[in-house]
Amino acid sequence: MNELDILAVGDEFVLPGLFTQALRDQLGDAPVRELALPWPSVPFGPVSEVDEAAGDEEALIAALPGAEVAVTQLAPFTEKVFASAPQLRLVAVSRGGPVNVNLEAATRHGVAVCYAPGRNANAVAEFTIGLIIAACRNIATGRDAIAAGDWHERYFEYGAAGSEIQGSTVGLIGYSAVGRLVARLLTAFGATVKAYDPFVDASRFEPGVEKVDDLETLLATSQIVSLHQRLTPQTRGMIAAEQLAAMPRGSVLINTARGGVLDYEALCDSLDAGHLGGAGLDVHPTEPLPADARLRRTPNVVLTPHIAGCSREVAKLAATICAAEVGRWRRGEPLANCANPEVLKET
Repeated sequence: MNELDILAVGDEFVLPGLFTQALRDQLGDAPVRELALPWPSVPFGPVSEVDEAAGDEEALIAALPGAEVAVTQLAPFTEKVFASAPQLRLVAVSRGGPVNVNLEAATRHGVAVCYAPGRNANAVAEFTIGLIIAACRNIATGRDAIAAGDWHERYFEYGAAGSEIQGSTVGLIGYSAVGRLVARLLTAFGATVKAYDPFVDASRFEPGVEKVDDLETLLATSQIVSLHQRLTPQTRGMIAAEQLAAMPRGSVLINTARGGVLDYEALCDSLDAGHLGGAGLDVHPTEPLPADARLRRTPNVVLTPHIAGCSREVAKLAATICAAEVGRWRRGEPLANCANPEVLKET
């Protein structure tokens, strides 16, 4: 086989060198050219017609001549980029979906696009457990009290004391890769775990996890509710004032899914009124969270800056998944996660 011309476009999280090492593990001493993007030092955002991209089209176009394969996390693969790289045949994106790729343009130019679902599922699941513990056991509020010069012995008052996961009922909304891993961890803690997901058949539920077919029932019977649903037109705003009111007084809400699935004004109202006992939020209605955001002054909220899916292991796994797809493509094997498989049928 002739050597592939490969461009690895990394950033400050999924480093170019991680892509290169993973590709060489698959292909031997394949020549790999590298391009580094300045994310997260420079925030990502829309680039031309694609979303959540980093860098610019011109730098990518300048690096692409001759490349048949490109691997990346955030580079903007737009119509302009594809039109400028006629030799390109495969783009592997190390994310759960190729949102930084104009998929229609890729298909029209004969470029297969693959992606890396599940790359951060374990990281998000572990982080979810961390948020649950932090929100339920006064970890964040206790730290804030000490930083402010207080000691807050009131946490030993019965009404202010935290609650344990063991013996609690935890309701999961969404039972895909992350939800299943969270359920497994919670079961190890000794929790009773229920899950609501109308798109997952009961046969796919692990032993010890109860499938609940009615959202209101799940909310009303759970001391902790954790959100893991995808953001779609159907799930946008699905947890609003009515759903929060259905949760037991003193219960805790966790969101590591997407900001759009939750009505944050309604959440703040519920926390201010003392109906909910706490919340743990890694995703927000606007990111970065504005300095004057109401969430910043709402009591009993643990806030983190959308980092649940961020670990060194995730960066390495993302590069490995992409490199494995390049290896399959090189050997003429089916791609595991191709967003436009019709391209492959035409080659």
